[in-house]
Amino acid sequence: MSRVEMEALGWDSCDIILVTGDAYIDHPSFGMAIIGRLLEAQGFRVGIICQPDWSSADAFKTLGKPNLFWGVTAGNMDSMVNRYTSDRKIRRDDNYTAGGEGGKRPDRAVIVYAQRCREAFPKIPIVIGGIEASLRRIAHYDYWSDKVRRSVLVDSKADLLLYGNAERALVETAHRLAKNGLDQDFSDIRGLAFLRDAAPEGWTEAHADDLDGDEGVHEKGEKVVVRLPAFEQVSADPEYYARASRVLHRESNPGNARPLIQRHGNKEVWLTPPPIPLTTPEMDGVYGLPYARAPHPAYEGRKIPAWEMIRHSVTIMRGCFGGCSFCSITEHEGRVIQSRSEQSILKEIEDIRDKTEGFTGVISDVGGPTANMYRMACKDKQTESVCRRLSCVFPEVCKNLNTSHDALIQLYRKAREIKGVKKVFVASGVRYDLAVKSPAYVKELVAHHVGGYLKIAPEHTEEGPLSKMMKPGIGAYDRFKELFDRAAREAKKEYFLIPYFIAAHPGTTDEDMMNLALWLKRNKYRADQVQTYLPSPMALSTAMYHSGFNPLKPVRRGASEAVDAIKGLRQRRLHKAFLRYHDPENWPLLREALKAMGRADLIGPGKHQLVPNWQPAGTGGKEGARDGARPRQRNGKARKFLTKGVI
Repeated sequence: MSRVEMEALGWDSCDIILVTGDAYIDHPSFGMAIIGRLLEAQGFRVGIICQPDWSSADAFKTLGKPNLFWGVTAGNMDSMVNRYTSDRKIRRDDNYTAGGEGGKRPDRAVIVYAQRCREAFPKIPIVIGGIEASLRRIAHYDYWSDKVRRSVLVDSKADLLLYGNAERALVETAHRLAKNGLDQDFSDIRGLAFLRDAAPEGWTEAHADDLDGDEGVHEKGEKVVVRLPAFEQVSADPEYYARASRVLHRESNPGNARPLIQRHGNKEVWLTPPPIPLTTPEMDGVYGLPYARAPHPAYEGRKIPAWEMIRHSVTIMRGCFGGCSFCSITEHEGRVIQSRSEQSILKEIEDIRDKTEGFTGVISDVGGPTANMYRMACKDKQTESVCRRLSCVFPEVCKNLNTSHDALIQLYRKAREIKGVKKVFVASGVRYDLAVKSPAYVKELVAHHVGGYLKIAPEHTEEGPLSKMMKPGIGAYDRFKELFDRAAREAKKEYFLIPYFIAAHPGTTDEDMMNLALWLKRNKYRADQVQTYLPSPMALSTAMYHSGFNPLKPVRRGASEAVDAIKGLRQRRLHKAFLRYHDPENWPLLREALKAMGRADLIGPGKHQLVPNWQPAGTGGKEGARDGARPRQRNGKARKFLTKGVI
């Protein structure tokens, strides 16, 4: 990270310099540490520039000119999601910065960092990657500017973009750049995007860029490339955007996905098929690299919140076959579960015990994107290779999916037996529609791995929004709760479920949120922290939000299924208020909405009613309403309650 360290190592230069928006923590939960250690293991000299001052190129020259290429990432999080709330308000803090200090990375960090790298040393190749680049690899809707932006590869003027699980692609790309530079063909490396002047000869184009035609899924052959609607089309016509989103996600199975091509002006963005998932030995190799398992000494003991959260946790797998339409995990890590071996995981727990400062015998989490998908896979590899389902568990759990929790139960038991380990918690979210397939797993989980509360995410209770989220019906939650409560009674412990819900997701009506609020009240839930839907780049639900069409169904001119998006600030606040029906600050807004919906019967003191008809003194000022009175305009007239479409 400094010239002093280079001199101590006897280096006169770095082969590769990585630039990141995060503080540097040498631990496999942080992408930059994995990339750095992986390249180091290949014999490259790697420098890391963390959270540089982006006001000029000076900070990008501190380690000198890289011999081979720059590697640029925004960090473990998308820089816009990291900095802004779903209401587009600036967050005060940053969990990936020393001291939790906000403002240490620029908006759209990949673009800014790449530009400064180019200014510092103009002729050095730039390779971008990480979640921000991965989720912006094609033309995408940007919630914060409320417009469709070009591929980040175009805007950053980088040379190559790596997406998804990029370890194999990174190693191959690094060696090729070391041998022949950029003057070569990279199209055989999976998980890569680059610019071309035109599609090369010999390829058959499957046209998905015509809304009057089909989606281009029928062409066969080894050299077929799927043409997405061009940037100019998706930015001008929301229905084209929905088509591009649908086709991209249907071409996400590494077993049958084809290259994609999308026109941007006079250039073509070419995406090779998604990476083949890492094998278990490869996963073990990645997580077995010689990490220091600590923040860099340069931070001098300042706390980094993200590190404090994961320092005693273990990642056991990657990927998620849930396919929730609002989630970025599937787009980045893929649907195929990539699991570490039992031996590798147990060794890491021993390393935490022996090497991590402050360990008290408690492993804070054994999990991943989802706690209980470890070693789950399709029963038939041939079936898996031709499948185009977007989820293995929606609308119901696929009959070809192996849902056995036996390997996970065995892992939990062996982890508990390690000398010096007092408790092993499961803090990652549990996929409850899978857990109900294994009552033995629920019993094991509750008896040994729950710390009073367990997080699960039903997200909603109503069929309308759940069908757009690709989440199971609330009945699956009820079955899981029954198993959970029974296991808690048998263990003689008082444990509770903490369900998470999303407000204002596309396809959600005011009535849906009202029914969710009534369900919460009946079940005696009072949510303290609630989530308003945030459209992240490239997600399916983001396509719904922007376009007003449902990419889960065929998108064709005149036949596309429409979806209502909640864009007005007042309606978004209303949906959030329904989740916090118990907060007096929300009562004036809820009373007014219930009256407008013809549900004034839900206003009153009864247990079946949602909000009372009285207002505690000093509350309810946020909406400017007096004790149940209608809000007033400046002319004194009562203001009509409107939400839909109101900004």
